[in-house]
Amino acid sequence: MSDKGFSLHDALFIGFCATLLVALKGMLRLKLGITGHSMFLICFFYLICYGAVGKAGAISACGMLAGLLAMMLSVGKGGPFILLKFALPAIAMDLCLLILPTLLGLKWRFIMLALVATLAWASKGLIEDLLVGMSIAVALVQFAKSALFGSLFAVFAATLVPPVLQRLRSHDLLDNTELK
Repeated sequence: MSDKGFSLHDALFIGFCATLLVALKGMLRLKLGITGHSMFLICFFYLICYGAVGKAGAISACGMLAGLLAMMLSVGKGGPFILLKFALPAIAMDLCLLILPTLLGLKWRFIMLALVATLAWASKGLIEDLLVGMSIAVALVQFAKSALFGSLFAVFAATLVPPVLQRLRSHDLLDNTELK
């Protein structure tokens, strides 16, 4: 078994996380009227994927796969932007992992990753707003609102991930023991 690629177990877990994320978003279709509530599921499944696989690129693979599945199944609105909705937070999380010190505890690392993902997710909204011709001031207010509420949901999801990983590890469902 090499360290360079994903094992079959890792690939199956990445696919499971991506598929479950898209399936739950498609089934629930919650119209809560609260900005940022989708960051809960996105951060939860991306962090579960990272915690279970523990390899560089796992979150990006999960995000790209989830975006492609969402496009194929027409989950959500936005056309090709749906791919960005899933991929940008995942890529931002993976990039953050390259510079994030592992000296932080797992819970704080997950919170930092969730906040970085929220900024990337809110940036996608900012770009969309500017592309449709919204004034910069209004677009920045929308960005701030999305970032604030999205970060609340993302941090809540990030705090739920360590107990789930611990339970998976206690039942010997995870091979990865590096993350603690």
